[in-house]
Amino acid sequence: MKTINLKSHLIIRLEKGEEIVSSIVKACEENNIKLGVLTGIGAMSYVEVGYFDTDKKEYFSNEYKGHLEILSLMGNITRKDEKVYLHPHITFANEENSAKGGHLNKGIISATGEIIIQVIDGRVNRYFSEEIGLNLMEL
Repeated sequence: MKTINLKSHLIIRLEKGEEIVSSIVKACEENNIKLGVLTGIGAMSYVEVGYFDTDKKEYFSNEYKGHLEILSLMGNITRKDEKVYLHPHITFANEENSAKGGHLNKGIISATGEIIIQVIDGRVNRYFSEEIGLNLMEL
C-alpha cells in the first residue's frame, strides 16, 4: 500500500494481493482520520459482500472469485469505541459484465486499487442500536 496525505484528501494505492478493508483501516489509523468519505476503483480476484436482513437483524454474505472489476467503492469513515469504523459498499462486475454488490466485508486486489478519502474536519461516533441491530451514527 502506498499513500499520499494531501490534508483534505488521503490517496491510497493498493497493490496486488492486498486486502481492501484492512488496508483502508490501517491507512486511516496511520493518518489519524476520524471522519471521511471514501471512493475507489480497481480490480479484485476475490470479494465477500454482505447484506443486512432487517427482519432477522443480522448480516449474510456471499463470496465471488475471478476477474472482478470494481465499478464503485464508496463509504464513510467514523469512529466506534475510539477506533476507525469503516462502512464500505461496493459494486463490481465479472467477466460477463454482470454487476453485483453489497456491504464490502473483504476484497483481495488482483491488479491495483485506487482509493480516495475525502477527510472531513470533525468526528462522528457510532453506537449499537438494539432496535435496528446496527451500529448507527451518533448525531
